[in-house]
Amino acid sequence: MSARTLDPLLVTGKAIVILCQWVMAIAGITLLIGMPLVVILADRITAEMRLETGNPAISLPVPLVLAALFICLAIATLMYLFFRNLRQIVNTVGDGDPFVPANAERLTRMAWVMLAAQALTFAIAPLGYRIGSLIADETLTAESMDVDFSGIILVITLFILARVFRQGAAMRDDLEGTV
Repeated sequence: MSARTLDPLLVTGKAIVILCQWVMAIAGITLLIGMPLVVILADRITAEMRLETGNPAISLPVPLVLAALFICLAIATLMYLFFRNLRQIVNTVGDGDPFVPANAERLTRMAWVMLAAQALTFAIAPLGYRIGSLIADETLTAESMDVDFSGIILVITLFILARVFRQGAAMRDDLEGTV
């Protein structure tokens, strides 16, 4: 191992990225198991909800819950792909050669993945509020729908970094060609 791979920040970052990949894989498996269980156990869940709330008219909105779980599965899958690309970038940093064209492509893929995940979070918010309103008699208000722009800022940052890495790789290739 070189001294670069023993950099504590790099080692910690790689460990966190690997952990995040595992968490997303476990989340995906859990969601895949949960979806059929919602259908199979819908009556039992409804009975428990009625007992808990004291409302005999309440019922589990199975199609909406399945839609929400499917969107969550899509987000978990996208985030797994995001962390896979990030892990590959971290590996090139550990190898001492991060300005390669492949990293520019990885950053671009990461930006598209985050854009898709952000779109899905915008799609799931009203769905979640609708499920909540059916179960807990809550109404959706403008104040209850918070918009977080950090995901959009991340997407823009990733697209810009992809261009920086693409330019850096091209400049390095030009420099190596003149030496």
